[in-house]
Parts: sequence; C-alpha cells; structure tokens
Amino acid sequence: MTNTFSRTDGSLFGRWWWTIDRWMIAIIFSISACGAILALAASPPVAERLNLDTFFFVRRQFIILPLSLMIMFMVSFLNREGIKQLAIVLFIFSFLLMIYTLINGEEIKGAIRWVKFGGLSIQPSEFIKPSFVVIAAWLLSAWRIKDDSPGYLLSIGIYLSVVALLLMQPDVGMAILVSVVWGVQFFLAGLPMFLVLAVGTIFIIGGFCAYFNFSHVQIRIDRFFDPAGTEAYQVARSLEAFRNGGIFGRGPGEGRVKEVLPDAHADFIFAVAGEEFGLIMTLLILGLFFFLILRGFIRAFKETDLFVQLAVAGLLVQVGLQAIINMASTLNLMPTKGMTLPLISYGGSSILALAIGLGSVLALTRERPGQNDLIED
Repeated sequence: MTNTFSRTDGSLFGRWWWTIDRWMIAIIFSISACGAILALAASPPVAERLNLDTFFFVRRQFIILPLSLMIMFMVSFLNREGIKQLAIVLFIFSFLLMIYTLINGEEIKGAIRWVKFGGLSIQPSEFIKPSFVVIAAWLLSAWRIKDDSPGYLLSIGIYLSVVALLLMQPDVGMAILVSVVWGVQFFLAGLPMFLVLAVGTIFIIGGFCAYFNFSHVQIRIDRFFDPAGTEAYQVARSLEAFRNGGIFGRGPGEGRVKEVLPDAHADFIFAVAGEEFGLIMTLLILGLFFFLILRGFIRAFKETDLFVQLAVAGLLVQVGLQAIINMASTLNLMPTKGMTLPLISYGGSSILALAIGLGSVLALTRERPGQNDLIED
C-alpha cells in the first residue's frame, strides 16, 4: 500500500493514506480480528440453546463487522466541520428515536431500550454516545475560546436531557458511562475547581439514588458483595472459565463455559477468550485496547485545536471505559453491567456506533493543514 501512493500524490485516497494514523487502523483491525475469532468460538452454543441455526449469530456478526469497518473508513475521510455536522444529525436522530423507544419500544428484562424496524432491532442510546461526545466537545471548546459563549450551559442542558432519557429506560450503566465521559471532557476544558467538586458530589449522590431507586442496580451491587447468592451464577462460571484456561487455554472449540452462559457471545465473551485461548489471549486484548487509547491520546494532544483534544479524549475514554467495565465485571472486579466489549462482543448497534466513534477519532487526528471542505477535495 505504501508503494501505491507517493507522498506527493494529490488524489483523495493518496492524501488520506499519508495523513491517517495507520498504526491506529492496524490496532482496530487486530481487535476486530479477535472479535471474529471469538464469535466463531462463543456464538454457536448460544444459538443452539435458543433453537436457532448454529451459525445464526456468527453470520450476523460477519455481516455487521465488515459493514461497520467500512462506515469507520467513510467517516475518517471527513474533516472537522464534517464530523460536527455528522454528530448533530446523528444526535438529533438518536434523541428522537430514544423518545420513540420509550413509547413503542420493546421491553427486554424490564428495560425499554430497543426499537424494531422490520426485522432489525436498534438500540438508539448506543448512537447517542459518540454524537453527544463530539457536540459536548464543540460547545465546551467554544466556551473556553469565547468568554461570552453559553457553551458550557448548553452542554449541561443536553447532558441532563440525555441522562434523563437513559434513566427512564432505565439504563443506569449507560447513564454512568455518559456522565463519566462528559465529566472528563468538562475537567479537560478547564472548569473551575468549585464546579469540579459540585459535579463530583452530584455523581456520588446520583450513585446512591440509583442504588435505592432501581432494583436491578441494587441486585447487581448486592450480588457483587454476596458472591454466594443465586444471581452470581454467570460470574461464578466466568471465573471458573479463567481458571480452566490457565496460561495457554484449553484450545479453540474446547471451552465449556459457552455451553452454560446465556451471554457467552455478548457480555461474557471475555470469559470464552480466557478459557479457550488462555491468559495470553486476554492480555493481548487488554494490550490492544491500551495501545489504541494511548496512541489516540498522543495524536490528540499534539493538536492545538481544543475541540479536537476534547472530542478525541471523550471518544477514547468512552471506548476504554466500556472495555474496562466489561472485562472487570467478567473477572468479578466490579458489579456486572450489561455492557459489550468493543468490537468483540456480539451486537449490531454497539459495533456500528463504535465504528462511527472510531472513524471520528481517525478523522480528527489526521494531519490536515488548512482544509475546510466537508470531504477532502
């Protein structure tokens, strides 16, 4: 590929190739390859238990993953103004769809998070995450650059609206994730210390309120502190899988945890990796996420544009925090939360939304001296 385009190539793809972070693309492809391998390992037993075709989830994953990567590349061609416009359109669409979901959504396990269109199920809250991060970065950067800008007030208003919709579903875990990412952005934007303390206090009070007002949150936290409870079945099997896997694993297809875990292809796919491929595979996945986040931060903070710094930081914290929550809950290091492992767990809405977010990171961290068109000419 490096021989295909010279550095003086003025074509669309030539300029894209020499300005994009190719190391970051390689890491994303490596994580996606791990996801494809684990989909083949974990999904068939789950499909059989649900009386579906053995490769039902595998086929869907192998359609959605390449499609998502294509979308990621398409987004990566946009310039900064294009990313802002995409975020606005996606946010408005997702926000309205979340409201529609509360009215006509499908209830699953006591939560209304999904809406069906034809044969497809969509979780609108997944798409609100990357779009809100970009919009919040835009508003906060405008506030810091222009003293008379109401950017931080608008950011607070949009944040409260998003969290309110999430709690009405209810999806406390997603609300916490959005809150932490927004808090990090607000902190990086340089908010006054009294506001840092105020936001921190609100988060703590909100955590206590969630525990006493949402039964599923209370159950998960109680289960974490009482591992002998019957609700700890999945976590117990998950830990057993890691013990059985050891350093090198039992071998591809030789795992047993996928035969008993209801969410082996989704929330607990990390346990399948630990049992079949051992500690080596789990450390590889952890390392890939670490280098993706580190590489992105290095690229972002070489920029002088505050908007880019805040947007990329927020998007990367979102991906990293989601990965940490998934892996930590699988290892019983924190209460379980139905959150996917980025680009690895089964889930169409999650992977598509992540692709948009990562495409935005690639676009915003491109070396781009002074172009202003929506897509590079």
